Amino acid sequence: MRPALSRLPLFGRGSWPEARRIADVLRTETVGGLLLVGAALVALVWANTPWREAYFALGALQVGPGALHLDLATWAADGLLAIFFFVVGVELKREFVAGDLRDPRRAALPIVAAVGGMTAPAVIFVLVNAGTDAVVGWAVPTATDIAFAVAVLAVLGTHLPTALRLFLLTLAVVDDLLAITIIALFYTDSLDPAALLLALLPLALFGFLVQRRVRAWWVLLPLAALTWFLVHESGVHATVAGVLLGFTVPVRDRTRRDGRVQPGLAEGFEHRIRPLSAGFAVPVFAFFAAGVSLADSGGLASLTERVTVGVVLGLVVGKVVGVLGGTWLTQRFTRARLADGLSWWDVFGVSLLAGIGFTVSLLIGELAFGGGTAAADHATIGVLTASLIAALLAAVVLRIRNAHYRRIAAEEARDDDADGVPDVYQTRPDPDGA
Repeated sequence: MRPALSRLPLFGRGSWPEARRIADVLRTETVGGLLLVGAALVALVWANTPWREAYFALGALQVGPGALHLDLATWAADGLLAIFFFVVGVELKREFVAGDLRDPRRAALPIVAAVGGMTAPAVIFVLVNAGTDAVVGWAVPTATDIAFAVAVLAVLGTHLPTALRLFLLTLAVVDDLLAITIIALFYTDSLDPAALLLALLPLALFGFLVQRRVRAWWVLLPLAALTWFLVHESGVHATVAGVLLGFTVPVRDRTRRDGRVQPGLAEGFEHRIRPLSAGFAVPVFAFFAAGVSLADSGGLASLTERVTVGVVLGLVVGKVVGVLGGTWLTQRFTRARLADGLSWWDVFGVSLLAGIGFTVSLLIGELAFGGGTAAADHATIGVLTASLIAALLAAVVLRIRNAHYRRIAAEEARDDDADGVPDVYQTRPDPDGA
């Protein structure tokens, strides 16, 4: 009999295949996060030198067909981030269809925490900016940047337990999905229904082919590009196409009538595309999005602008309130308990990490206020400031517990029978589901 929901521990250790996969994912995201931070720093420094006009001219350089009216900065936001959101779509489907989170009991926590972690920041931003046109940017502080967060963990050298890392990854993926939904619903200025309906044709054909396990890039890539183009022309932000394409990718193995097993394509797609997303697409977007001239934005006075304050409080305070509060409510109403070895201090530290908003927050800032406007610059300054504050606070909180995390990491790596599977993943769970 499966353990009752009320007896399932929060942040309980999952299966070994899932833990191994998450470790591989986070290694890629760590490298990508360091590149992202590096690209953002280069952009920020360049945008505040006497040669800043060259930086902004580079972003405004028109590239591609004239009918698209896309410059380099827009290509990075509309084109490269579609790759990022494709990976998000595949990852989310994989987690909830074939991963440990296919169990609703395990999925409930990151979903509730993600919803809380988006609602509280939005409410705080609205309260700070009530009565002004800037309230349109309410969604800016709602997204967590997993690459930036795991890069912080890598710099800290913390041995955060696998369950908390999985929670952070899933939380970020879920709120990325919620963010792209917000973009589609609230940041679409004009809609061309015909182009949107036409986009369903290459999308459906792409889905049909991948379900048939077709892997030929020269067949799939043109269909993906056509889907992206039609979504872009419809007025809906083109990154939505990436998520929709990701959702079509099969994640489960399938047994044919002749007994042969056809593996899902998700693992292969992620293996090829995630490094491109983390190592190129996101850092290039960060390079064009993070460059803001402090002199042109009012200098230190920009830190007191209501948009900036709303974003900072939303990410640093709102994320903690939402994520920590959502976790507490899950515990309260299911009567679950924290897994052995973990405390609410650990949840607090992860909630602070969730306040690192970067990629999607910068994207929403551009969509809400328009690139190059004062409000957009203030939103960018707010995102950068909040991410730095959240990272520093998380560093303090998590380093206090790092010796304890080391002991948990040693336990999770112990393999006395040398079979390649750590012993903790082979131990029969207790009757309470721990």
